[in-house]
Amino acid sequence: MKVVTGVIGNDIHVVANRLMDLSLNARGYEVFNLGVNTYLEEFFDAAVETGADILLISSLNGEAEGWGREVKLLKAKYKNLDNLVMMIGGNLTVGSGNAEDIVQRFKSYGFDLVCHQIDLNTGLDMLEDHMRQSSPALETTGA
Repeated sequence: MKVVTGVIGNDIHVVANRLMDLSLNARGYEVFNLGVNTYLEEFFDAAVETGADILLISSLNGEAEGWGREVKLLKAKYKNLDNLVMMIGGNLTVGSGNAEDIVQRFKSYGFDLVCHQIDLNTGLDMLEDHMRQSSPALETTGA
């Protein structure tokens, strides 16, 4: 499976981005990593260009909320993204808040999977579970 990933907005967390890339590759995914400081439109352009199955956005400085609000609008604007799985993870908001409320808020923005302050491997396990439920014929590697 193809995954477009990167860090959204004014976020320069290179190490976390590299760890995501390595972990996805180790699980058998074909990864297109856009790096850090990535605008939301760039993620969608890359998803179309690569024919990605999954768009995995990361944020560690909490700015994801401001950037993520446009997901539904952009997904509707782009063609052929009806089956694209939208996932976001990291530290998604500035300050504290109820994790369940944050997850629901991001789902209302258009994300299928939201991993607020969840470790990388747990988040990737959630992704694989989601993909298996969506397509039971997938192998256990997720790829």
